Amino acid sequence: MRVRTIATTASTNDDMAALARAGAAEGLWLRAETQSGGRGRHGRAWLSPPGNLYASTLVRLLPGDPQPATLALVAAVALDELVSAYVGPARAMIKWPNDLLIDGAKLSGILLERAGEAVVIGFGVNLAHHPQGLDRPVTSLAAVGIEPPGPELFAEDLARAFARWLGRWRGEGLAPVRLRWLERAHAVGTPLVANLESASVEGLFEGLDESGALRLRRADGGVETIHAGDVFLL
Repeated sequence: MRVRTIATTASTNDDMAALARAGAAEGLWLRAETQSGGRGRHGRAWLSPPGNLYASTLVRLLPGDPQPATLALVAAVALDELVSAYVGPARAMIKWPNDLLIDGAKLSGILLERAGEAVVIGFGVNLAHHPQGLDRPVTSLAAVGIEPPGPELFAEDLARAFARWLGRWRGEGLAPVRLRWLERAHAVGTPLVANLESASVEGLFEGLDESGALRLRRADGGVETIHAGDVFLL
């Protein structure tokens, strides 16, 4: 495990993807003090002022690994473990697939992208600052009354937490990761809306299936299994 820090870049995910294609080893992390082109899911801009965490790592896929998409759950439980040490587990909550909420407001974003036979995983965590004027509540550690750690320290601790959960995912399969995710997520029966490519679906949270997909019970009693989409609490 090694964390490299650079002053600024367009996107740590783009840089890590280039390093992955060049043969970089699993366990490498790249952290930037700022980004000029940070992004979230679906290409949304991710504002990147100094003081927050912007970091990416890579996982080399091996024969016998669980499905690559389930690394989203690995990333979520690792980040939750670390953030809960600062705010207490009662204030932190995971929302499918890998958003971390504090007191119901979004603290972070995690972006997975393929780079050949590797998966690049980018983390953006609002430690000292959070954006204003968005269409959903967002927050930072500082905004909830926590003295934020320096992003360099936070990156090192996150790298260690992620390595532990990655080891369990690889050695024990998805089951312990899925169980931990469910323990730290909103309760079964929570009203949700999932924005899919073709439509929006509202329903009640029914947990995850064995592959980590979201199960949403519709008003007509049917269960929608969702593998990709944006999910919001109602």
